[in-house]
Amino acid sequence: MKPDGIKTIVFADLDGSLLNDKYEYDQIEPIIHQLLSLNVSIVFASSKTRIEIDFYRNKWLITDPFIIENGSAILIPENYFGIHYEFTRRVKGYNIIELGTEYCNIREKLEIVRNRTGANIVGFGDITAEEIAKDSGLPLSLAQLAKKREYSEPFKILDGSEKEVLDAISDEDLCYTRGGRYLHALGNCDKGKATSILKNLYLQQFKKIFSIGVGDSANDLTMLKIVDKPFFVNKTADKKTVWKEIESIARAQ
Repeated sequence: MKPDGIKTIVFADLDGSLLNDKYEYDQIEPIIHQLLSLNVSIVFASSKTRIEIDFYRNKWLITDPFIIENGSAILIPENYFGIHYEFTRRVKGYNIIELGTEYCNIREKLEIVRNRTGANIVGFGDITAEEIAKDSGLPLSLAQLAKKREYSEPFKILDGSEKEVLDAISDEDLCYTRGGRYLHALGNCDKGKATSILKNLYLQQFKKIFSIGVGDSANDLTMLKIVDKPFFVNKTADKKTVWKEIESIARAQ
């Protein structure tokens, strides 16, 4: 934290915002290291699973909290905050604040939607890691991690009315959101709710904070509304330029 007491936090989506279409990050990685050297907290907020996000956190030695599966849960390393806060459960060094619905319930309700609408809905639970890798472009090792879902189901509608499917999902008391490649079925949660909870915890800990958000899809908009400085990365944007601006803001705080 800077001498003036302002703590800078970057809430960042991964796919399309930091990673490119080939899941590469070479241009952004040095900026991540610079931000960490400035004591900036980097909170990944992604549709990815806990194990997927941990892959990138471990690679960059990031030890901050993170938000998984489009706001379905917040994972906070034990002893990260020196304040009391409520959490749902503790798993492998993390205090978990659960906001979403268990994966098995999501799958059961999607099956009801499938039967009701007659649509050909294919989720990650219906296909192999090899098929996910082929469809998404993910390396097989990461596609295997993408199948380790706890709260949400990415899916495609191969045949049938999208409106009917989405209406039926709502009728089953589920929510849906649209990512860069897939629709996602999940509980009553989103990145904005999770971001708001984490912002409040940071505010209790540090008193003065400045929050930055980076996203590229519809599922990021709720998060971008919560932060002090949002960046929406459209498909033609130069990600490196965006992240360099974030670095400049962090240095000025």
